[in-house]
Amino acid sequence: MRDLSATLRLQFHRDFTLDDATALVDYFADLGISHLYASPLLTARPGSMHGYDVIDPTRINPELGGEPALRRLVDALRAKGMGLILDIVSNHMAVGGSGNPWWLDVLEWGRRSPYAQFFDIQWNSPDPLLEGQLLVPFLGSDYGEALQQGKIPLKLDIDNGAFYAEHYEHRFPISPPTYGEILRLTEQPELRALGQHFDALKTEPAPYQTARQLRADLARLLEDSATRQTLESALRHYDSTTEEGFKRLHGLLERQHYRLASWRTAGDDINWRRFFDINELGGLRVERPVVFEETHAKIFELISEGLVDGLRIDHIDGLANPRGYCRRLRRRVDRLNAARPEGAEQDHVPIYVEKILAEGERLHDDWGVDGTTGYEFMNQVSLLQHDPAGKSVLCSLWSETADRPADFMEEVRQARQLVLTGPLAGDFETVAQALLQVARHDVMTRDITLGAIRRALLELIVHFPVYRTYIAAHGRREADEPFFQQALAAARTTLGEADWPLLDHLDRWLGGEDLRSLPPGPARRIRRYACTRFQQLTSPAAAKAVEDTACYRSGALLSRNDVGFDPQTFSAPVDTFHAECLARAEHFPRNLLTTATHDHKRGEDTRARMTVLSERAEWYASKVRHWRQLAYGQRQELPDGPAPSAGDEMLLFQVLLGCWPLDLNTDDKPAMETFCERMIQWQEKAVREAKLRSTWTDPNSDYEGACQHYLRALLLGDECKTLRDDIAAAAHELAPAGALNGLTQTLLRMTTPGVPDLYQGTDYWDFSLVDPDNRRPVDFDSRRATFQPDAQPTELMENWQDGRIKQWLIARTLKLRRAQPQLFTAGRYLPLKVEGEHAESLIAFARELDGSWLIVVAARLASGLLGDSTAPSIPAARWGDTHVRLPDALSGHAMERLFDGMAVTPKQEGLSVTEVLQHLPFALLQLTNSSTGESER
Repeated sequence: MRDLSATLRLQFHRDFTLDDATALVDYFADLGISHLYASPLLTARPGSMHGYDVIDPTRINPELGGEPALRRLVDALRAKGMGLILDIVSNHMAVGGSGNPWWLDVLEWGRRSPYAQFFDIQWNSPDPLLEGQLLVPFLGSDYGEALQQGKIPLKLDIDNGAFYAEHYEHRFPISPPTYGEILRLTEQPELRALGQHFDALKTEPAPYQTARQLRADLARLLEDSATRQTLESALRHYDSTTEEGFKRLHGLLERQHYRLASWRTAGDDINWRRFFDINELGGLRVERPVVFEETHAKIFELISEGLVDGLRIDHIDGLANPRGYCRRLRRRVDRLNAARPEGAEQDHVPIYVEKILAEGERLHDDWGVDGTTGYEFMNQVSLLQHDPAGKSVLCSLWSETADRPADFMEEVRQARQLVLTGPLAGDFETVAQALLQVARHDVMTRDITLGAIRRALLELIVHFPVYRTYIAAHGRREADEPFFQQALAAARTTLGEADWPLLDHLDRWLGGEDLRSLPPGPARRIRRYACTRFQQLTSPAAAKAVEDTACYRSGALLSRNDVGFDPQTFSAPVDTFHAECLARAEHFPRNLLTTATHDHKRGEDTRARMTVLSERAEWYASKVRHWRQLAYGQRQELPDGPAPSAGDEMLLFQVLLGCWPLDLNTDDKPAMETFCERMIQWQEKAVREAKLRSTWTDPNSDYEGACQHYLRALLLGDECKTLRDDIAAAAHELAPAGALNGLTQTLLRMTTPGVPDLYQGTDYWDFSLVDPDNRRPVDFDSRRATFQPDAQPTELMENWQDGRIKQWLIARTLKLRRAQPQLFTAGRYLPLKVEGEHAESLIAFARELDGSWLIVVAARLASGLLGDSTAPSIPAARWGDTHVRLPDALSGHAMERLFDGMAVTPKQEGLSVTEVLQHLPFALLQLTNSSTGESER
């Protein structure tokens, strides 16, 4: 099998199956991909478009073709020496609905279910109405209203001899010990007798197996049509639209192991952990050995059989103990890997974790993983391509026009308060109640009140600078300590002075003190529980506040608002990028490098074009002011303010500039209508995620309608033709520099330390937006048809709009990686100094291994050098005296430009950029063999 050198992420669903991918393996191999990187393949909720809502982890999703299709795909990959990396979901499962048998069993049996320990449920709730019960917030309205309207009917499952309540797609099993009261309502002696046996389950020491036999007996009785009609008639006594039926059905439901409730109650009253604030995704306790084994059994089988060669762990920060989980997983897959069958041998199983790293944060190096999925690299490239000179202009424009804070962190703090007191209020209360119990276990702190804990805890999380800490038995890890102290110091600036002493207690309780300093028993258990739930709260609080709120509220420049980014930091110099590359080479040389994902807010080339605005800030500011004047008549004045708001209007302008298709003509009405529909979908999500004028839970139809009217007028109305044409012209003016940025980030992804990851379809230009826009069908047929890895780059640059130049760059560079894998996986990374007239517009570095050298040179911040060019190509003469200093070991050695085979001879001061970038804005160079004139291979 080919060594891991480049991955390609594919999103599988019913419209793109495993067999669809099999048909494309030849193209992926020719492109230079070593491993396909698949979205989750285990059985998900029917119709799932992403696979993260798993309902059965024991089998491959039949909608994708099932295991036979997986084996066909692997066979095709093996024939090309390629491998498969699988995305797995360890943190949660899909709940609700009627498809997850584990969840349904918990509803049916409560704590007696063998699966009760699988889900992260707080059975001992401080709410007396929930003691021993599970809150099930899946009703579309209040419980009493839904019951009164007959929207929770009692149903009979004839085939399985079971009763259940139903609410649209949701199934709520009735617990067998309560079947007797239903069966006794019939006049059928056999049913009434069977009802007595069901009644006996209430005192049965092990009712689980007995109930299974009794239900089988009931199913046999129901094979008789008369018996069936008798029982179905009895169910009419539970018609909740009548007064008697209402009381009867309510009484039955109250005796279940769950309490049905409106979906709106989840944020405040939830007593089980969800994935973020999504009611349909329930948290798993994978730290328990039995849960680990059951949820991973199929995955381990696939690895042991040689069908899966690597793993990507979704949302690692949701787990109670990420380090412990990863280390356990590493031990298991290494053992399985050692026993793989002939033909599927490999030295190592890579494991990647989806982890957002804050500024200054590093992935812990003792987890046994190969790195992250690469969000931090996406951020590093973005910082490299933003011009710091544009920050003040863009921030001033935003704060003056949008009337929102220029300080992104202020938006984050407001958003954290919003989510912690709103959708995550129940999770917050769980932590607060746990800390109250911690306080009560110490006579010196027992007078601390719940109110004080809530106030201090809120401010601590509001100011938390990272997604989470990693508390072990000995307390917080040393690497996490500065972040916790930063949060404490910031909390003191906003918390009343009377509550400051409580922050010191939180410091101690939440990892500042060795857990082993407490005697074994309740005090230690509740402290450990509080620490775990605190860490599992800070992560979703950060994600919901930053990615899903603040990034849609703040818009100085949207290319700095993406997953894994710190929008507060606008740009970074080349030296910072080099330092990050050196650190990655030292600690995680196999880390994935990505610039596009299934979760990004904007496609990699949308983002690359937007960055050009940092170089042309004054130009952009004047455009925005002009466009707002032209659009004045399209804005509506609503009671709560103008629609769209100035901020939402400015976000729209930026998005239009960033994603305007290269071939879109404003006179092409069908194409404009298609584009408009994409933008309307984006606009709805942006407005609701911002949570300022509308939300997902309470949509403001007046505001959203006005925004949509504005957008349609702008893109389709005759009255806005001048404005529309000017926006289109501006987008086309930015496009060449944006494409140059896109090519540079593509080259950096494939040549810096790490493993390049390509997201589906981004071998052409990627002008997508946030999901579901970035998950649209990919036209792989056109990509295969145009693939010419040996084409002349000059011709491709002349026709750069069609995307073939990007495809060619990927294929040519990955071919080099295949030819010299060790140079990229083990070779040194050496930053090279650039000097001369346009030194700031270039990045250069070398990769070296055992005397084999590769020089990488690429343009950055080069909008001014392009001038009025209509292509992303800089005339060589414009580089003037700019040159790249070379290491002494390369002095006097001739080099070859690998993309066109031309020779380059360094001068005394180094490589002349005019000579290196003669036809392309990027170059790879290798030493030539002085005796043969051939480049080293």
